[in-house]
Amino acid sequence: MFLLRVWTFFCLSVNKCLFSFFQDANLSIHTDNPDLTPCFQNTILAWIPSIYLWTALPFYLLYLKRSKRGYIVLSMLSRFKTLFGVLLWCVSWADLFYSFHELLQSRTPPPVYFVTPLVIGITMLLATLLIQYERLRGVQSSGVLIIFWFLSVLCAVGPFRSKINSAVGEDREFRSATFYIYFVLLIIELILSCFKEKPPFFSPIHFTISCLESSTESLSWAVFLCICSFAIRGYKKPLEDKDLWSLNEDDVSKNIVQKLSREWDREKAESQVKCSRHNKSNHALNHVGDGPEEAEVLIRGKRHNRKPSFLKALLRTFGPYFLIGSFFKLIQDLLSFVNPQLLSVLISFIKNKDAPTWWGFLIAALMFTCTVLQTLIVHQHFQYCFVTGMRLRTGITGVIYRKSLVITNSAKRSSTVGEIVNLMSVDAQRFMDLVAFLNMLWSAPLQTCLALYFLWQALGPSVLAGVAVMVLLIPFNSAVAIKTRAFQVEQMQYKDSRIKLMNEILGGIKVLKLYAWEPSFSEKVLEIRKNELRVLKKSAYLNSLSNFAWTSSPFLVALTTFAVYVLVDERNTLDAEKAFVSLSLFNILKFPLAMLPQLISNIAQTSVSLKRIQQFLSHDELDPNCVERNVIAPGKEFGAVLHACFLHSINLLVPSGALVAVVGHVGCGKSSLLSALLGEMEKLEGEVAVKGSVAYVPQQAWIQNATLKDNILFGQAPNEQKYQNILEACALKADLEVLPGGDHTEIGEKGINLSGGQRQRVSLARAVFSSSDIYLLDDPLSAVDSHVAKHIFDQVIGPDGVLKGKTRVLVTHGIGFLPQVDHIVVLADGKISEMGSYQELLKQNKAFAEFLRNYALDENIEEDELTILESKRERFFPNGSVALTRQLSVISSEGGECPSKMSLYQPALDILQVKLTVFWQYMKAVSPVISLIICFLYCCQNAAAIGANVWLSDWTNEPVINGTQHNTSMRIGVYAALGLLQGFIVFVSSFTLAMGGINAARKLHAALLENKFHTPQSFYDTTPTGRVINRFSKDIFVIDEVIPPTILMFLGTFFVSLSTMIVIIASTPLFAVVIVPLAVLYFFVQRFYVATSRQLKRLESVSRSPIYSHFSETISGTSVIRAYQREKSFIDISDRKVDENQKCYYPSIVSNRWLGIRVEFVGNCIVLFAALFAVIGKSSLNAGLVGLSVSYALQVTLALNWMVRTTSDLETNIVAVERIKEYSETETEAPWIIEDKRPPADWPSRGELEFVNYSVRYRKGLDLVLKDLNLQVHGGEKIGIVGRTGAGKSSMTLCLFRILEAAKGEIRIDGVRISEIGLHDLRSRLTIIPQDPVLFSGTLRMNLDPFNKYSDEEVWKALELSHLKKFVSSQPSMLEFECSEGGENLSVGQRQLICLARALLRKTRILILDEATAAIDLETDDLIQMTIRTQFEDCTVLTIAHRLNTIMDYTRILVLDNGTIAEFDTPTNLIASRGIFYGMAKDAGLA
Repeated sequence: MFLLRVWTFFCLSVNKCLFSFFQDANLSIHTDNPDLTPCFQNTILAWIPSIYLWTALPFYLLYLKRSKRGYIVLSMLSRFKTLFGVLLWCVSWADLFYSFHELLQSRTPPPVYFVTPLVIGITMLLATLLIQYERLRGVQSSGVLIIFWFLSVLCAVGPFRSKINSAVGEDREFRSATFYIYFVLLIIELILSCFKEKPPFFSPIHFTISCLESSTESLSWAVFLCICSFAIRGYKKPLEDKDLWSLNEDDVSKNIVQKLSREWDREKAESQVKCSRHNKSNHALNHVGDGPEEAEVLIRGKRHNRKPSFLKALLRTFGPYFLIGSFFKLIQDLLSFVNPQLLSVLISFIKNKDAPTWWGFLIAALMFTCTVLQTLIVHQHFQYCFVTGMRLRTGITGVIYRKSLVITNSAKRSSTVGEIVNLMSVDAQRFMDLVAFLNMLWSAPLQTCLALYFLWQALGPSVLAGVAVMVLLIPFNSAVAIKTRAFQVEQMQYKDSRIKLMNEILGGIKVLKLYAWEPSFSEKVLEIRKNELRVLKKSAYLNSLSNFAWTSSPFLVALTTFAVYVLVDERNTLDAEKAFVSLSLFNILKFPLAMLPQLISNIAQTSVSLKRIQQFLSHDELDPNCVERNVIAPGKEFGAVLHACFLHSINLLVPSGALVAVVGHVGCGKSSLLSALLGEMEKLEGEVAVKGSVAYVPQQAWIQNATLKDNILFGQAPNEQKYQNILEACALKADLEVLPGGDHTEIGEKGINLSGGQRQRVSLARAVFSSSDIYLLDDPLSAVDSHVAKHIFDQVIGPDGVLKGKTRVLVTHGIGFLPQVDHIVVLADGKISEMGSYQELLKQNKAFAEFLRNYALDENIEEDELTILESKRERFFPNGSVALTRQLSVISSEGGECPSKMSLYQPALDILQVKLTVFWQYMKAVSPVISLIICFLYCCQNAAAIGANVWLSDWTNEPVINGTQHNTSMRIGVYAALGLLQGFIVFVSSFTLAMGGINAARKLHAALLENKFHTPQSFYDTTPTGRVINRFSKDIFVIDEVIPPTILMFLGTFFVSLSTMIVIIASTPLFAVVIVPLAVLYFFVQRFYVATSRQLKRLESVSRSPIYSHFSETISGTSVIRAYQREKSFIDISDRKVDENQKCYYPSIVSNRWLGIRVEFVGNCIVLFAALFAVIGKSSLNAGLVGLSVSYALQVTLALNWMVRTTSDLETNIVAVERIKEYSETETEAPWIIEDKRPPADWPSRGELEFVNYSVRYRKGLDLVLKDLNLQVHGGEKIGIVGRTGAGKSSMTLCLFRILEAAKGEIRIDGVRISEIGLHDLRSRLTIIPQDPVLFSGTLRMNLDPFNKYSDEEVWKALELSHLKKFVSSQPSMLEFECSEGGENLSVGQRQLICLARALLRKTRILILDEATAAIDLETDDLIQMTIRTQFEDCTVLTIAHRLNTIMDYTRILVLDNGTIAEFDTPTNLIASRGIFYGMAKDAGLA
């Protein structure tokens, strides 16, 4: 009953006080000294904070109850807050008791003196209790209470002023005194609430370096204030990883991906349930009859098969958080329409000369408050949107990574590594970019409707003319957007093919140099680039049209609306209020109208990305139950596995602990058999069962970008004794001695700084260290020298090796090891043709026994097992250490440098300010004249814009005579001419800028490409391919598509800001006084932001590369990762790398908000001062000028904000020019052709070689690799080159091609000094079959003859001689057979045969074979040797021998040791002399 009375009293009081407020308008409004009525002050104003707190309380308590942050110890700050809260309660109730005292004194005070102190007192008590409850819940700073104290102070300011102004009466002394105390206590509470408590105890949140959102609650300014110290730190010194904040728990990759995976699994389950339900219902229908209706139902049923929607999973995961941002956007949209109304009131105030001055100040203050509120709210909206975008990218990256570990090989083949990486980088980024502006989808129509409503209020039906223009512009903008999208797709295709080609070129650059194929591939790249720029040029036309529409659309809408308004009825006059309020509303319309087509285009792009991601996530996964891992009888079983074209009708049982060799021709399915055992193949029928853990050594070793030790341990716990034994067994000890950091040396990507043999031995050591039950070894011995192969077989794989007693399946071409294995499996065309022990196969006397008799050189190889390693070491490493081994050489196709650093390459983090010279370099590339023309056009464009608005201002001031304005047609004509002139200049300037940008892009790319083709091989051996590719992809993309629009935006915003200042100063000269302090503030904010932002962007880009390189590495090694069951740890590594990247990205989001608030504050101050000075100069100003200056001021905020951003973007992106210039000016090799030194056309006719005092080193500062070589090779001789790893075998061959240039001495071929002729003249007259067969994507014919020099008959002849004719003629497209990237759709052996076919086509007098037959089975090897002996009979042949049996019939053998000639004689003489060669031959069973 009491509460009902209070509520009735409250309602009556509110009505009474509001009535009194308006009744006493002379006291409160129409006066120069306004005041609020006492009734209003003591009720409504006093109750506002209490209403706010009691309304927010239930929601806030619910939030606090759910949040777990530990508790905060009672601090001095908390005690003071509580003390002052209690004092406020006491002061409030002192007033209440004083009212009771008055009642007892028979003075009846009004009821309000009882109710208000009671309400305020209870509220203060509640606030005090809330302070303590927040402390117990771990809240460091309360947004709810800050707002409450702020409202309390704000609502007490009015009464405070009234009490000071009015004389204090006797009866009011007590209440005045208590009010002053109350006011002071409120201010103290507000100040105290701004300070933050210490972090709570027992908190699940890690407060390392300020965990932004968790520690600073809900208030935006409190959140973004925290950035100040960060920005100052970034300005003072380069930011490092330790300066960054730790991520919030909700932003950590593991948590996000978990949620998204859960929703995606749920979505897949739901779609399967729906499909099964539908199928069941169809099944029921299908049994009704067997007529044609049944078929119809089946067809209909098929259509209803619903695919799982990844979009739904995304919405469920990230939707709720995003909606909070949408709520802020709604409030900001509504607030944006307040200022045009206030401008209308301001113009009315200027017209009304009798209005009290304080009205003007109040309007100015309201305008300022409104813009500040807008700023705070819009940045909260952006914070939520960008964080959602960040989480989206994290989630998508995570699910794609996890999926890539489980997809089948056929699914993996449907998309290249590059395409899958693109899903992660490009497609995930599209989602991120879209989310920032996704709210415009509903916000744009809302803003348009509101703007039209207010315009209708001002101008009536004339607005419909403007709407008609808008509607007409929508299809135009849409058409431009669609066409631009089409061009983008076309350009992306060209770009993809260019990058793909560049990737292959850089991967096989050594081969291109050896074959002198650079011009052919350079032409291909430039042809693609030409098409790419042609599409860019078309896009430039469209973008210029788009800019014309963007600039002109608001103007055209305004022009048609004003023209129709004044021409329809001559009594319709255009005054300042109508014109400038309408212009402000048109400016609001500008953004949604421009954004909507762009947003629709973005949604279209993102939908394509969504489909691609969804398609990838829906790929078939490997069946984890494909291989049974139950304990089965003896070891491992393999029953009838069928896989199309690869393996069929396989029946195999491997006993536990057996050593089984798998042999067969190239491409017969040996590797496929191991893949099937691993569960990597698609099982069509039968059973595969494996008992125990598996270790796998693939044919091409998979090496991680980590230290050598980490590569071997592969996540296992270290065991030093075991580790050392394994290094010894795998012959890695000698290699460790010469690696700069020993086993802590970082191995580059794909094992770039190890030779092929070393990579294979590391891969084997990894398998041995894993201590698995089963070892699947895919030809690990082919990549190593024969004596090392024997050592490894004896020490590791063989019957007495480290792995004895383990189950081993060894794919091999080395028949010397076959007598020592337990079983031999012979494969032919995907079937087991023979199986049994060595002796059994010989007894069977089938095809394989015949093969063995032909190729087995010494069946008593067992006797050589007694050779001990020490004697070999003495023989091959005479000094006990080696100066330089292969891993430090350029020789191996992927050789690299590792100079005295443990780590191979650290990305340089350029932290210096971008030099002006870089801008000058870009201007030179554009053309200085064009640059000046562009600046001049921008000046003209803004002059036209100012002219149009000044003309409009003058028009609005034209006197109204007899209710009409004169010269209306002339006014409209001039206004239209100026506006359209501005639009035309915009079109011309943006097109000129785009053309200049394209011109610069063409020049910079051409210079980079030319330099990279002329760069020496040593550069590629020490520089990761990714770094060079980055220049051709990311940096060229930035120069093509990012820098020109950024410059366009910068010039646009700069001139808009400049013209705003000019207009406001011209209108109110007093404004010039505040320009300097505002400019200083703006400059400081800009400098702080740009310094920090640039570093954050660089940190972010540096931390982004490892995500993709790790991903590429993972995809290429999935079979190894799965074999060792290391998926979880690789997922953790990926998550960590993503988190590192987000740690750099998150501060850049927040620093953007920090910048936005401060820069927009400068803009808000401009609005405030423009309005203030208009009020101050009211007497001398007309309404038109005020409307002009304030409407300009209202749009400057956006321009200032974008100017800082574009400055930062420009400084960040212009670095691309610097990076490209840096790589365009690297050292180049000798000229390709020296016209006056060209050798005769038939050179070399004899094929004579001579080394004279020849020495060479890889690079300056390194030791010599070949020392004082003196030897002569006669024409037609066959020379075998042998020696241990790092002896200089490959170096010697590369010197012939001048891949390495002489340190001293010279090489002569047929008497011609090769150092004096052009490189192409030299290289095109020699032929090499390199160690690693390199193929390029394209036709087989292109791979054999890129210059189209030879006829089809000659090509077929070469294929026949290289034993490829049968394979090629069986292909439908024959010579046009498409080789995939790197020749992946051919076996390694077939690739090697293609390299042989290349050599047969060139048929030069000198042929070099660099370990060319290592990956081929013995039979094919024999065929190749026969071909070389017959086809190159009269040629000089130099062979780096892997298998000594291939060179035993050569003319002479050259034995290299430590870069010098150790022995050089006929094989017979060398064996007789019992030197180094004799020892090697003995190890290989040849002596």
